[in-house]
Amino acid sequence: MEPRPTRGALSTLHGAARAAVDTPAAQNRDSAMARVIFWDVDTQYDFMRAEGKLYVPEAETLIPRLKRLTDYAHGHNIRVVASADDHVAGHPEISDTPDWKNTFPPHCMRGTPGQQKIPETALRDPLVIEPARANPAALTDRVRAHTGDILFHKHRFDVFTNENVMTVLEVLDPQDIVLYGVALDVCDKAAIEGLLERRPATRLFAVTDAMKPIDKDVAEHLLKEWGEEGVRLVKTKEVVEEGLVAELARATA
Repeated sequence: MEPRPTRGALSTLHGAARAAVDTPAAQNRDSAMARVIFWDVDTQYDFMRAEGKLYVPEAETLIPRLKRLTDYAHGHNIRVVASADDHVAGHPEISDTPDWKNTFPPHCMRGTPGQQKIPETALRDPLVIEPARANPAALTDRVRAHTGDILFHKHRFDVFTNENVMTVLEVLDPQDIVLYGVALDVCDKAAIEGLLERRPATRLFAVTDAMKPIDKDVAEHLLKEWGEEGVRLVKTKEVVEEGLVAELARATA
C-alpha cells in the first residue's frame, strides 16, 4: 500500500487570481487536476431524506458534508462522476417482498421527486449516460467533448451494470477517485469493489464521514477490508480544508 499523501495547505490551483495566459507549469497543473475525479454515489432524495422511499439511516446528517464536497469540486474544476438509480416497475431490483440484498422496495422511480438528486449535490451540466451499451467510439467522442459532470443511470444497485462505465473511465483515465455517498454497504460497496477490480492502478479514497450504511456492523467490516486492500479512508475536512486534492495533483504532475 502506498503511503497516504501528507496534509498540506489549501490549493489555489483554480482560484480567481489565475493568470490570463497559462504557463507550461500551469498547464501541467491543470492536467494533473483533471486526473482527480469525485465519485458521488446515489445522493438521491429517496435515499437521503427521512421522508424518502428508501431512506438510509442518518443519511440526512451527511448533507452538509456532501454539499462541501460538491462545492469544492465545482470550485476547483474537478469533475464529479455520479450514479443514480432510475427505476420503473418490473426492474429486477424492485420487489414488494424484498430480501434487502438483491431486491428492495420501490424507490427512485423514474419521473418522481424521489429519483432526483438532492439540491446540495446538484451536478454541473451533466452528461447523462443510460445503462444500455452505447457505441464505444461514439461515446468516447461525447465524453471527450464534454466539460461538465457525468451521471450514470442504473437499474441495479451496482453501477457497473451500466455497460458504459468502463468506456467512460478509459476516456477520463483518473489517477485518483474520491468517493462518497450511500449506502456504504450496498451501492458504495459495489462501486468501490468494482473499481478495485477494474482499475487496480487507480488510487481510491473513501470519504467515510460522507457515507452511511444500512447495517453498521457490515460497514465496520467493509471499511477494515477496504483499508487492507489499499483504499485510503479519509474525512471531508482532509479533502476540502487540508489540501488532500492539491497533494494528489502535485504527486500526479
